[in-house]
Amino acid sequence: MGLAIILFTLLIKLILSPLFVQSIKAQRSMQTIQPKLDELKEKFKDQKEKLGPAIMELYKKEKVSPFSSCLPLLIQMPILIAVFQVFRTGLINGSFELIYPFITNPGSINPVSLGLVDLSKNNLVMAILAGAAQFWQSKMMLGHKKNQPQPKSALAASMNKQMLYFMPIVTAVIGASLPGGLTFYWLLTTLLGVVQQAMVFKKMDKVAA
Repeated sequence: MGLAIILFTLLIKLILSPLFVQSIKAQRSMQTIQPKLDELKEKFKDQKEKLGPAIMELYKKEKVSPFSSCLPLLIQMPILIAVFQVFRTGLINGSFELIYPFITNPGSINPVSLGLVDLSKNNLVMAILAGAAQFWQSKMMLGHKKNQPQPKSALAASMNKQMLYFMPIVTAVIGASLPGGLTFYWLLTTLLGVVQQAMVFKKMDKVAA
């Protein structure tokens, strides 16, 4: 089961790789135009009805899509739900029709990976590792922002800090209540994301230099 999850994660990452690269570039573009966004917010602070159209015009002018950075996460959500359903119905209850509906008797699936971890049950260590991996990825992203224009608003700074600390904690807490296989999938996805992120940053910095 552990090997199957590793191969599945690699396949999903390979398929979504172009979208992930696009997401990183979109985040870089958003960082670049941040000072212009701050200027618009200051200019139209008493004219809220004009602020929205002005921001959209800036996005159009700079050819920036603020939604591109969220696209990979939105696409992964149905995958996470499907994996969760497989572990909840296909392993815990011993019913494999959800996984192999075209086979009358698919036999049995061993949920114990490497003879150590039962991936059909929740695993606190795996959940903590998943949270730590997400912290590492966020730390890398925020560390890379040091060379970029920084947001002036307290709200933006607060959101950055929340992403760095709050989300990894949420990941660990939720992961501890989920089947270990799903947490293992999220851990591998995050670690591969760290590797991809480092490669994209290195390439973008080289081009910029």
